[in-house]
Amino acid sequence: MAQAKIIANNEGLDLVEISPNAKPPVVKLIDYGKFKYQAQKRANEAKKKQVIIALKEVKFRPNIDVHDLDVKLRNTFKFLDQGDKVKMLMQFRGREMAHKEIGLTKFRTIIDQALDHGAVIEAPMKMMGNRAFVLLAPSKKKT
Repeated sequence: MAQAKIIANNEGLDLVEISPNAKPPVVKLIDYGKFKYQAQKRANEAKKKQVIIALKEVKFRPNIDVHDLDVKLRNTFKFLDQGDKVKMLMQFRGREMAHKEIGLTKFRTIIDQALDHGAVIEAPMKMMGNRAFVLLAPSKKKT
């Protein structure tokens, strides 16, 4: 070990312990500053290539108007094209709860429009209290 330190000082390099538990310990002569710099560059390069998928939420109501529906669907399609997942939510209030079937049929047609655009259902439609929701993901293949 002492001889390795002398060699490292003569070369102007650092002595880095690779495997301290081995008999004898394994060490390596490297320029530690350069090593850290290259490791940081590799980490930054990997970070550039990673894809972050966000979850967007779009809320609907059973008595939504045609134009409002078009705007919300356009936003949904934009989110899917950007590669984000979309949680579509149909919310019922008050008297709308008495006739859920009307809102659910409308919600199914909305979901069908999203599927025609190229979305994939990731989680099927569920009812939780006064809300029905479905999770859509963009299709794997690009059109």
